[in-house]
This record gives sequence, C-alpha cells and structure tokens, in this order.
Amino acid sequence: MINIKLGVIPTRRDIFSKEEALKYKELILQKLATMNITFVDIEDANDEGLLFDDNDVDKVVDKMIKEKVDALFFPHCNFGTEYLVAQVAKKMNLPILIWGPRDESPLGDGSRLRDSQCGLFATGKVLRRFRCKFTYLPMCRLEDQEFYEGIRRFLATVNIIKELKDLTILQIATRPSGFWTMMVNEGELLEKFNIKIHPVTLAEVKDEMDAVEQNKKDEVIDYLKKETIIEISDEALVKVAALKVAIKSIAKRYNCKAAAVQCWNAMQGVLGIFPCAANALLTDEKFPVACETDIHGAITSIIAQAASIEDNVTFFADWTVPHPTNNNAELLQHCGPWPISLMEEKPRLGAPFAFNHSHPGSLHGKIKEGEMTILRFDGDNGEYSLLMGKAKTIPGPFNQGTYIWIEVDDLKKLEDKLVCGPYVHHCTGIYEDILPQVFEACKYIEGLTPDPYDCDNEVLKALVRGEK
Repeated sequence: MINIKLGVIPTRRDIFSKEEALKYKELILQKLATMNITFVDIEDANDEGLLFDDNDVDKVVDKMIKEKVDALFFPHCNFGTEYLVAQVAKKMNLPILIWGPRDESPLGDGSRLRDSQCGLFATGKVLRRFRCKFTYLPMCRLEDQEFYEGIRRFLATVNIIKELKDLTILQIATRPSGFWTMMVNEGELLEKFNIKIHPVTLAEVKDEMDAVEQNKKDEVIDYLKKETIIEISDEALVKVAALKVAIKSIAKRYNCKAAAVQCWNAMQGVLGIFPCAANALLTDEKFPVACETDIHGAITSIIAQAASIEDNVTFFADWTVPHPTNNNAELLQHCGPWPISLMEEKPRLGAPFAFNHSHPGSLHGKIKEGEMTILRFDGDNGEYSLLMGKAKTIPGPFNQGTYIWIEVDDLKKLEDKLVCGPYVHHCTGIYEDILPQVFEACKYIEGLTPDPYDCDNEVLKALVRGEK
C-alpha cells in the first residue's frame, strides 16, 4: 500500500442516532486496518472518537498536525456536522476525502437513523464556501469493491501531491545545445509548484565516479552480466556501473527524487559512454531518469510513479514514427534507457544504434505487451498542463534501442496536441491505469490543467467516482 498517513475524522450530528454512528465508526476503522492503511484516528478527542462538538476542533487539528498526516478522511457516520468538518479542513489545508456508508431503508415507523447522504450534500456545500478542495467518494457499503478501490485511488492521488510538494530534480549538465524543446523556466517551476532543480556538472559526476568503491561497482556489473547480453568492453562496463552508483549517490546527497541528464554529446567526450543503461538501472529502482536534460520529463515520471497503486516502474520514451499499417498506432522508442524489469526478453547492452558506435552504454530490446497510461507534464508562456491517456501495445516492425509499438483511440487528435503544444516529443509510460488519480490530483495542484487525449473530463470524473 502507498506510504501515506491518513487522518481519519469520523463525524456525526446530535439529532440522528448516536448508536448507529458509533457502530459505523468502529466498522470503518476496522476496515481501514484490514486494508493495511496507516491512519490516525480521533479516539482521544472525546469519549466517542467522533467529531460533533465545537470544542473538539482544536484538539483534532493539533493531533493531526502532531502526527504529520498527509490527508484527511471524513466518514459521515450519520448526517455529520458539516461546519466542523469544514473548520478542521480549512485549518489543515490538506487533500480531503468525504464519504458516507450507504443509508439503510427507513424503519417500520418511518424514522431514519443516519441520513448520511443528506449530510454529505451539506458538507460539500460548506467546504466549497471555505474554498477547501476535496474528493468525494460516492456512497457505498463498506464491503463493496467501490470503497476499497476509492480509498486506494485517493491515497494514490495524495501521493502525487506529496511527491510534488517536496520535489528536487537532479540536473546533470546543461541541455544539449540544439534541443530548444528542452528549455524550462526554473524560477517559474519553483514559484508555481515548489519544484527545485539541483544542477551538477559532468566534471562533478566524473569525480563521483572515480570515488565509487569497487564492491559497489562489482554489484552492478554482476547484475548486468546476469540480466543482459553484454556487447561492450570490460572497461565500458565498469564505467556504466560507476555512473549508476555515482548518480544515485549525488541524488541522495541533495535529496533528489529524479534526474534529467545531458546524455549526448558532451558526456561521451568526458565519460566515454552513453548513460542509457545506468538510467535503466536507476529507473528500475524507482529513481526515474529523463534523457536530454528534460526537466519536465523527470517531473512527469515522478507523477506517474507516485500514482501507481501497484508499485510499477515507469519508462521514458520518444513519440517517433507512425505504424506502417495502423493509422492509430505509433512507435515509442529511446536509445536504450528503459528498465530491464520491463523487457520481454534479456536485452543486449551495446551502443546506441543512431549514434557513434565507439561510445557504448545503451540497452536494446522490446518491452512487454500490455495496456498502459501515457503522461506528459509540460508548459510554455506561463501555462502548464498534463497530457494523459491510455494506450495498448500491438505488433510492429523490429527496432533498435528500447521500444514498443502502441495503439491509441485517435492518433490524429494526439498528434495535434503534441504539435500544437505545450508538449514535446517525450512522454512517460507506465503499465497501469493511473488516469483517475492523476486527473484528481490536478484538482489540488494549483496551475496544472488536466489534458486528456482520448476522452473528456466528464469520463475521467466518472472514473474518479468509481464508475466503470
């Protein structure tokens, strides 16, 4: 389960059944425990562990702050006290989930015990008045799959927001001089999203490589000999291993969660290798590396990785050429930086096909079949958006480097978005449907607009609600 600490604040209202509210509170806490979710309750706020008294607001807030929760969940165990929910939410300024167990049929005498649905209507209105952004999980029963999936989607949404809140990208050298597409506004990324860039030079990387301990290099070399078909010299293999360890060490030193590397052509003059295989190894360890100093690409990969409920790894790709016979299909390819764990067969470790063969360091192989999500964070002229959609793999001609042929619903529509912007030829793929949580995360990330290429916003809203 995603590493998120959830503040669980059940609520009730006096005019409805206290006994039913207490019963459902216990059932909800038990259900969350069985889901292996890390949560903080309010059992010590009062005798009931429920939010219903004005005097408990500060106690609840203080506890949630002390416990450093990442998000708040307000189960409406009966109608709930909407203005108290809104006060706590406003003070905390965290992602919010509201939900209530589906109401039972009225009793024989016509009375109702909870009216949780009506309370959710009230809470939504007051949260909007307080300008609190929130996620609504439609009413369902605790044992329904909708509850289980809805909670997991929300935790993934929160994980995206959490990762972006404290994100530093390691930038290794400047962008390749000819790649004007890779220009970014570093100040704007900091001002709008609190995303920081830590630049280092190739000289610093080389010094770090020279300092790598032999046992750490041997560990990487042994892995590559086991998992790849080696077609490079022993000297080059040592450099690949040293580069992988060096980047990871520098990233740890500066608390970086991803990297963007100038993979050509200055690197070949300084280090004598391409970084593709090192990138692949790091990405497989959940430290994504983007090629060609693509800062926005590194951010995209962090979003995709954070959104994964199934703990999948990402791959960083070029949109390259259309399929020779399928008008809605495209080649995703790059020189050789994709994770070994995604490969259909053991990849070759050689030199990039499109570049000077005297410089080794790239993988060659096709990745596995399946369905995936494609993302791209990008912006220009002060406006940022997140391209998102689905794709499925299909057969296609053999290629060098790491590659896969994919099909989308409408390639012309996608192509138009890529050309007309604000996007470029790079994207991030992941073998999982992460669209609902990524779309919902955009609600909480000020200045980031969701931009689906194969459906509209209403379809994505339905997915967030758990509709199939």
